[in-house]
Amino acid sequence: MTTFLHDGDLPADALAGASEVAIDSETMGLRLGRDPLCVVQLSDGRGDAHVVQLSRPDYACPNLKRLLTDPAVTKIFHYGRFDIAMFYLHLGVVTGPVYCTKIASKLARTYTDRHGLKDVVKELLGVDLSKQQQSSDWGAPKLSEEQVAYAASDVLHLHALKARLDHMLAREGRDALAKACFAFLPNRSLLDVAGWEDIDIFAHA
Repeated sequence: MTTFLHDGDLPADALAGASEVAIDSETMGLRLGRDPLCVVQLSDGRGDAHVVQLSRPDYACPNLKRLLTDPAVTKIFHYGRFDIAMFYLHLGVVTGPVYCTKIASKLARTYTDRHGLKDVVKELLGVDLSKQQQSSDWGAPKLSEEQVAYAASDVLHLHALKARLDHMLAREGRDALAKACFAFLPNRSLLDVAGWEDIDIFAHA
C-alpha cells in the first residue's frame, strides 16, 4: 500500500480509469459555514490512497472538482451528507453520483444501532481502525505522518465495505430503496447548506 500526499489538487492522471472512488474529507470542525474544508482523501480500491491538502482560501483544484462531478465515477462515502455539503460550500460543485456506506448500513444492519465507520468495518471486514487522529489540526501547514496515515485509512476499506453491504441489501430486498436514498443524498446536503440541517422536511410537524 502506498499513500500519496498532494499539495492543492489531485494529479490529472491519478485514479484514471476508476469507475468507483472512495472519498472522505477532513475539516476544522463539523459546523457548515463556519469550519473550513482542509483535506480530501481518495482511493480507487486497489490498495493505494491519495491525500490532497487543499489550498485555502482559493480551493483551486480543477482535477478534484472534475472527479467529484464525473457522471461515470461513483463516489463512495461513509456519511457522505457532510462531505457533499462541504464540497458544495468550498469547492462550488454538487458531487454525484454517490454511494453512502452509512446509509447502506442503516438499511441493511437493522440488528444494531452502531453505524460508525469503525464499528461497521470491524464487524464486516475484521479490521480495527484507529481514530486517534480524528480530532487534530487539519488546517496545519504541514500534516504529520500520523494524520496522513489516518486520512488514508478512512478510504482504503470503503470498496470492500460497499461489496459486503450490497450483498446484505440485496439479501434483505432493500437494494432499490438504498439506490433511491443515494440518488437523493446530494439534495439532502443542499438542504443542509440552505438552512434545513436540523429539520426533517418529511416529518408531520
